[in-house]
Amino acid sequence: MATTFKPRNVLLFGATGNIGIYILDAILAVREEFDRIVIFTSQTTATLKKNLLDELRRTKKVEVIVGDLQDEDAVRKAYDGIDTIISALGRGAITLQIPLIRLADASPTVKWFLPSEYGTDIKYSPASAQEKPHQQKLAVRAVLENDVSELAYTYVVTGPYADMYVHFASNPEVGGWDVKSKKATLLGTDGNGPVSLTTMKDVGTLVRATLEHPSVAFKRALRVNSFTTTPSQIHAEFERQTGGQPWTDVRYTSLSRLREVESEAWKTEKPDATGFTLRRIWTEGGTLYDQRDNTLIGEPPLQTLVDVVAEEIRQSS
Repeated sequence: MATTFKPRNVLLFGATGNIGIYILDAILAVREEFDRIVIFTSQTTATLKKNLLDELRRTKKVEVIVGDLQDEDAVRKAYDGIDTIISALGRGAITLQIPLIRLADASPTVKWFLPSEYGTDIKYSPASAQEKPHQQKLAVRAVLENDVSELAYTYVVTGPYADMYVHFASNPEVGGWDVKSKKATLLGTDGNGPVSLTTMKDVGTLVRATLEHPSVAFKRALRVNSFTTTPSQIHAEFERQTGGQPWTDVRYTSLSRLREVESEAWKTEKPDATGFTLRRIWTEGGTLYDQRDNTLIGEPPLQTLVDVVAEEIRQSS
């Protein structure tokens, strides 16, 4: 594809979901750069979020198509005139992207597909191919890399969401900060292992920046993030913003203990097992790179650790 390509007509799947709404907001912030912005959504979402969708139609000229992801005729019709597709489907729907990709490849107008990749790098190391949470995304990548002919793709890999990383987990042993009780569990023996994080708002910013730099983004993974920090640095910021006094209930979960908790969760089929595996990967250093790719997409301004902690405190009050 020529490097002069510029996306003008964009369709989003999962646009009103947990991460999709941030992507949509970031794109709408530069609405004038696009001719069409289209949302494909289910009848259930159209009913539950009617007011939001009506507002988007009225104030942002967003087109809303209500249909079934698995209805190929409906999807094919939705692709008419679209040049770029952004998927923000949740983890439970990742493989539903495969037929969407095949239809995009067959479309005469669709040129670029950004699958739902936001989060942990599924090809960080050779060991990544064996991780249970990665299998669906690996299957999607295999189709994009081996089975399509003309379709360009970009994987926007952001690492863990900072907003969720700092939130106290369902199992206290797997980390987080409880502002009301001033309790914290830091991952790692001493909490000094670095981790790269991205806020959910910044996922939107980074996707928008990717759309603005197609020539460097085609057929590759962009490994981007908001900032790199450590659990100890996060904890120090929580203490600073809650009055400057030390929290009295601070614990640590070693990597070996985290592996035990993860293993038990999979054996007992706990719904949080995937999250435990991801936190173990992060604690192992699976978010760190010699160089991040933010510069390739214009080094967009992003949020900071101070912002993340302040928001967690605000939500907890």
